[in-house]
Amino acid sequence: MASAPSDEFNEQPNHEPNNEPFPWTIGVYDAHCHPTDTVSSMSSIPTMKARVLTIMATRSQDQDLVADFAAQLGLQSTATFPPPPPPHPCRVLPSFGWHPWFSHQLYDDTDPSLPSSPPDAPTHYRAILTPTPAISPPDAAFLSSLPPPTRLSTYLSTLRTHLLTYPHALIGEIGLDRSFRLPAQSSPSTSTTPGLTPGTRDNRPLTPFHVHLSHQKAIFRAQLRLAGELHRAVSVHGVGAHGVLFETLREGWAGCEKEVVGKKKKKKVKPRDLPRDQNNGDDHPGNTQDDHNHNANTNSQPSPHPPPPLPYPPRICLHSYSGPADTLRQYLHPSIPADIYFSFSRVINFSTPAATKSEAVISAVPADRLLVESDTHVAGERMDRLLEEMVRCVCWVKGWELEEGVRRLGENWRRWALGVEVEGVGSGSRNG
Repeated sequence: MASAPSDEFNEQPNHEPNNEPFPWTIGVYDAHCHPTDTVSSMSSIPTMKARVLTIMATRSQDQDLVADFAAQLGLQSTATFPPPPPPHPCRVLPSFGWHPWFSHQLYDDTDPSLPSSPPDAPTHYRAILTPTPAISPPDAAFLSSLPPPTRLSTYLSTLRTHLLTYPHALIGEIGLDRSFRLPAQSSPSTSTTPGLTPGTRDNRPLTPFHVHLSHQKAIFRAQLRLAGELHRAVSVHGVGAHGVLFETLREGWAGCEKEVVGKKKKKKVKPRDLPRDQNNGDDHPGNTQDDHNHNANTNSQPSPHPPPPLPYPPRICLHSYSGPADTLRQYLHPSIPADIYFSFSRVINFSTPAATKSEAVISAVPADRLLVESDTHVAGERMDRLLEEMVRCVCWVKGWELEEGVRRLGENWRRWALGVEVEGVGSGSRNG
């Protein structure tokens, strides 16, 4: 989730300009964006050059907005995928979730050690914020400005309803964030951006208060469990918490790891106690081409019976991935039964002097696990431009021709978002 709407960037990708015409007609897919934060821009979506936008919900104020636009412009079926190019309208894929920046607004009534009914708002917030707000001014005024907490069970029921209403919907944006601090209460002098959906930070100053990581983890785990139950992909936010994020995800698949056979048997990975459709073959160590061909056949048609629930999401995207290249290995270990993808955005990954690091990470990510995103809250030309810039950057880093890169990235999005294998994917090299 982008924290600022600026069109300016502090760092340019370190590659030569490429003036080759951009192949929009192949299909470009935004893996993560927030146009519901600026509702006035959403009228621009049908005329965008992008083929599909994966639009994220983050808090109470935008869940129904995402659903409304899914009803108007959502993908109805994968049978006719991909949707036709312009002049046909750009489509949206809804994703419903509760972002860690707003996790304090939920009361975990699923925890048996806590009362089933939420306490009064100040008591709730004093229990989950750090440092603990005082009961005297100015903290008392800040606490009184926060909304009454929503029961986690109530939110999960609403989330389930949305997911069942939209059978291709994802869960996101969810995750963990050690760095974020709650913004101060709104005032006429601190809210200067017209048209923003309520609940955004806007220009409010930050307080010293963080949400306890244990509370964030409870909200995160609950959404991961539902994603596993319904076999939905997730879009995950992780800032300042790369280690604990991985450990929290690993808790879900603990006991379901794939068996990794030694090098003498070509490192063939055999799934253990997993549904058949979880043996997805990809271009990274641990999978074989035979596995890939099997899945290209089984995943291309919907199963007549719903698969059994999983204790973990089958497909995970680490959005605007900011971890170092050497941490990729833990996510790509062949024993992990979930498919992990890594998405990159212009506004996050190339907005600081860390751009060089981002290029190194993109270079290290397997070709079949890369996604691109805008992570912006303004639909229309700006979103298209950010997507084009990110695709060009990825193609330059990977040494791909533009058409090849656009096609690869689209195939990756289809596998991650829709769980549909693309015939012929997986036969190339990891970076080729």
